[in-house]
Amino acid sequence: MNDQADQADQAATAAAGAARTGGPGDGTRAVRAGLPEPVKNEPPLPGPVFAAHFHLPGDVTGPYTYGRDTNPTWTLLERAIGELEAPGQGGVDTIVFASGMAAVSAVLLSQARTGDTVVLPNDGYQALPLVREQLEAYGIHVRTAATGDDGQLAVLSGARLLWIETPSNPGLDVCDVRRLVEAAHAGGTLVAVDNTLATPLGQRPLELGADFSVASGTKGLTGHGDLLLGYVVCRDPQLAADVRRWRKIVGAIPGPMEAWLAHRSLATIQLRAQRQWANALAVAEALADRTDVTGLRYPGLPADPSHKTAARQMRGFGSVVSFTLPDREHAERFMAALHLVEDATSFGGVRSTAERRGRWGGDPVPEGFIRLSAGAEDTGDLVADVLRALDTAGAGA
Repeated sequence: MNDQADQADQAATAAAGAARTGGPGDGTRAVRAGLPEPVKNEPPLPGPVFAAHFHLPGDVTGPYTYGRDTNPTWTLLERAIGELEAPGQGGVDTIVFASGMAAVSAVLLSQARTGDTVVLPNDGYQALPLVREQLEAYGIHVRTAATGDDGQLAVLSGARLLWIETPSNPGLDVCDVRRLVEAAHAGGTLVAVDNTLATPLGQRPLELGADFSVASGTKGLTGHGDLLLGYVVCRDPQLAADVRRWRKIVGAIPGPMEAWLAHRSLATIQLRAQRQWANALAVAEALADRTDVTGLRYPGLPADPSHKTAARQMRGFGSVVSFTLPDREHAERFMAALHLVEDATSFGGVRSTAERRGRWGGDPVPEGFIRLSAGAEDTGDLVADVLRALDTAGAGA
């Protein structure tokens, strides 16, 4: 993709976003999201508030009473995330957490009770099998099905909650969120969508009908690999109150510094995402011509099995590319030969990362499976690094 075409695509994306919402584009919204009204001689984004308690003479009314319940720094971040997940709509509640898994647990455990049924993907995030074990320990029935081809439709009947992860991690399958939501709601089933990989700029689950949009803010939302964060966004006040109550009871709260760093990082989310998405597509296109690469997946590739569905519901295809090399040793040689791409878990950061995913166990992937997250490096440099490492890995066979 040349620079002019890339710039044209970016401009079109921003214009389309503004047209859909009837308001400012994503970049404009991102740099202003959650900021308080300007006050003379005060910073645009106030610094983090470190407080376990607040002055509370007399009655206990007011927004801030105790540090486990509320914090002014969280308030601004929650407002900002809500503006990105549901722009121009209002009426949403956002609850921030200490990690993405705290947010996941909050939704599941605030809604499901003994005897209920929950539907999970069988190809989702690596911690979901642990979640399943915990749910079953509480007497909650769990069914699983694949993300691709809307496989979860077949196991929805009578469920309390459907958990969707699209694109799935690490396999990058995509399901039709609207179709699943309509089927779920027809049977009285709530729907939560893990939006971590797409970010609010790439996909907006609430606009697709979901009851909850849930994500790890550790990854693409904040993008610098320097904090842990999670969040839940929903429209229904009672559902939000349930999730907030769970946070209060368990105490899975973010630190004020983490919340402030996250809010600071949101201002550049569009700039980061556009470069990362363009880099991911360029890497995927380069890999498509390699005979040593199989199982290439990126929803932005027209030949990808999920492309048609992704193109209908996503506004951007994310930073993650997955592919398989011939065997474990080949994959490890590839990883060792990379210079720009860091060998690390997680994804969505400004520095490109990759890993042989099978080293952790738990994911149903081949030993040579690679998950690569494109960062914000110059496109040519990143593609050259990946191709050179592949050549080196192949020469060492």
